[in-house]
This record gives sequence, C-alpha cells and structure tokens, in this order.
Amino acid sequence: MRRVVRQSKFRHVFGQAVKNDQCYDDIRVSRVTWDSSFCAVNPKFVAIIIEASGGGAFLVLPLQKSGRIDKSYPTVCGHTGPVLDIDWCPHNDNVIASGSEDCTVMVWQIPENGLTLPLTEPVVVLEGHSKRVGIVTWHPTARNVLMSAGCDNVVIIWNVGTGEALVSLEDMHSDMIYSASWNRNGSLICTASKDKKLRVIDPRKMELVAEKDKAHEGARPMRAIFLSDGSIFTTGFSRMSERQLALWNPKSMDEPIALHEMDTSNGVLLPFYDPDTSIIYLCGKGDSSIRYFEITDESPYVHYLNTFSSKEPQRGMGYMPKRGLDVNKCEIARFYKLHERKCEPIIMTVPRKSDLFQDDLYPDTAGPEAPMEAEEWFDGKNADPLLISLKDGYTPSKIRDLNVVKKNILGSKPLAQKKSEASSTPKLASQTSSPASDGKLDEVMKELRSMKDLIKAQGERISKLEDIIANLTNNDTSEE
Repeated sequence: MRRVVRQSKFRHVFGQAVKNDQCYDDIRVSRVTWDSSFCAVNPKFVAIIIEASGGGAFLVLPLQKSGRIDKSYPTVCGHTGPVLDIDWCPHNDNVIASGSEDCTVMVWQIPENGLTLPLTEPVVVLEGHSKRVGIVTWHPTARNVLMSAGCDNVVIIWNVGTGEALVSLEDMHSDMIYSASWNRNGSLICTASKDKKLRVIDPRKMELVAEKDKAHEGARPMRAIFLSDGSIFTTGFSRMSERQLALWNPKSMDEPIALHEMDTSNGVLLPFYDPDTSIIYLCGKGDSSIRYFEITDESPYVHYLNTFSSKEPQRGMGYMPKRGLDVNKCEIARFYKLHERKCEPIIMTVPRKSDLFQDDLYPDTAGPEAPMEAEEWFDGKNADPLLISLKDGYTPSKIRDLNVVKKNILGSKPLAQKKSEASSTPKLASQTSSPASDGKLDEVMKELRSMKDLIKAQGERISKLEDIIANLTNNDTSEE
C-alpha cells in the first residue's frame, strides 16, 4: 500500500541564515561551562552573555545595530561573577533579568535606544541564593514576578516590584536544578534535576503535584518545558547516552505519551516552543543544526518536520517572541545563533505564494500587557495571557519604567516563606496583614504631612527673600 503522508501546513518550513551584513560581528561569546542559551531576544533588543574579565557582563544591542560591534561598546556589567542566564521581561521590552555565579539576581532597565554608557547599577538586586544562580525566568502573565533557581537546589519566586522573595522552595530538590519552566498561565512550574526527577510543583501552595523518577535514565542534563495544553515536553539522555525527547501527561506520569531516540551527540538539547503553531525547535549545544517537530493529538504525537543545518556549531541560541516576527514574509520563527565570535539570525519561513496576511499561521498571540499584578498572583489569582492580533504587524507600546518600592519588611512580613514553616494550608506573605503594616502607614502619612508643611514654610520664606531682593535693587537704582 502507498504510504499516506501526514497533512500539515508546516511540512515545508525551511530555515535560512541572513546575509553577513545583518549579523552581529566581533562578539566574544561567553565560554562559561553552563547549559543555558546565553542569548535572549525581544522585538527591540538582542542580549548576549559575553566574556568579561573580573566579573560578569552581557551585551544589549538594538536589533537594527548589526555589523561589527566595537570592542568599546558599553555592556551591562554589574555582576561580580560570570553571568549564567538572562531573560527579557515579557511585559516590558526594556527590562531584563540576569543570574550570576555571584549568587545574585539583578534586574536592569535598558534605555529606549540602547546603551551609550556601561550600565553598572541595576534597578534591583535580589539576594537569597547561597550558590550561583543558573536559571532566571519571568512569570508569563503576572507583572514583576520572577523565578530563579540556583545551584543551592532552591527555587525562589520574587516580587520584583518590592524586591522581596515571597516563595522559597528549599526542600523540594535533592540535587542541582537543570531547568525550570512556568506553564501557560503561570499556576504551576516544572523542573528537571540532576537526580533524574521531573517534578511538577504548585509554587503558591508549595506542593509537589506530580513527580517522575528517571524521566530520562542518562546522567547528562535534562530539560523540561510546559506545553499550552498542560502536557510536558522533555529532552534528555538514555542509559546508552543517546539523546531522547519525551512527552508526558502530568496527571499520569508512569509512562510517557511519546518517547523518541535521536542520536548519540553529547550536547544538551535546548527546546524552544511556539504555542501558536505547536512546533518545538530543538537546538543542541555544540550542534550545527536545528530540528523541529510538530506536537499533535494523534499518534505518534511528536511528528518530525525537518532539520535546518549549517556548517558552524552553535554556542547558544536566542528565540524571538512571535510579536517580533515579520508576518508579511510568513516568518514563523527567528533564532539568533551564537558562534564563537558572532551572532547570526536564522529565519524560519512557511512558503506561501500570496502576500496577504496568513491568519492560519498567525492566530492571536500573547501580547506585552500583563493581565494581573504580582500581588494578585501571590493571592491565588490565575489569568491566561492577553492575546493580540498580528494582522497589521506589532507596534511596540510606550516604554514603562520599572519602579521598585522597597518595603520595610522588618516586623511586617517574613522575607521568604519557607517550606518547613508552612502549614497544610500556608498563607502567603502577601496575604498576612499585621498591625505593624497599619502602624507603618500612619508613620508614612505623618512624615508626608511634615514634609508638606516644610515645603509650605520654605515657599513662604522664598517669597519673602524675593521681596527683600526686589526692595534692595529698587533702592540701589533710586540712589543712582
């Protein structure tokens, strides 16, 4: 019987590297031994972790600044140890978080047109990890909520707007955390760890929802990400060191929905997922190719589409959000491939003859507006991303400054909620209202009133002095 080829509009997706003059050249990409992507992209900027003597730094370039990057180009250089991971805020294209070997997480505000001077002062420094911080990732739908995971096996969830650690998951992981990912609405996280366990965690209840031991039996690092339907996609290694990919249902983790062997290369497979098209792109560190697969409801569930191959191995990879793509050219993904000394954009396109907007390729996608604030999320609210249409292209909204209001947390709120202190129904730090906070309000109001009185008195004094000066000048002119 003739084999019927599976119908898919993405069967003919092809990748193409841009011309040399559209690459970013002469960049010393970081050599630190850590399996993060080293690159983060949004519709305004590309950020790349670079080699830096005596500390850690990363470059932030406006997308249009291609060509050779001067060695004296300013960097973001506030860390005292190498930077391990960076992530752009999904709700503010000028805000980026970085995690470092110096055990801190820093959040930075990038000027609208990029850097003209080195940036050494972050908007906020988040201190709570006792070892290096290898993972930083923003909440998909709550403003100013950031998750970090360190080599101290601790996951901390921060309210960046106040600089507080509000959830600290300390006893969940017995070994190094390789990856941590939010689900579509940010109500759950999934982690992959060196102990070969895949965990699904409710961070606000601090409960382990599901766990799979030996999701991949090999000793090399695993990666795990949530898909939009709630299932989990993992990459890892078999006992024979073959690279694997697997699909899991968190409600039934005994057996994977699908498990595929790939090849025997030893680079960690970094998965990049597009929820709009259900395509997963796998970029192996040290590989020179990008493989892509379509996830569907029919067996074998993970369908191989194609491979983009090139000559040079990749040191890292950035992935552009959907709103940064050129919809007129049927571009469905854009990668920023890091070489040893340059960053090369790679464009994935679906071939179409028509120049009209292809609404089947571009369903409404997650926009830059946050549907809820950090406090609402910590209080238990969930919200799906607010979607936008790409029909007329995406126009970036006005820059919004990240304002951090440091709370006086002495006496009013615990710094971080510890697993050991939590009861069966733990109250989050943001929910606890204490008399101390009421007293603090009175104190602030009192200070505000006294400052207003002072300003009023100074205003009166200024007007008196102006009168005296006017009289003196009048007298001088009359004497003359």
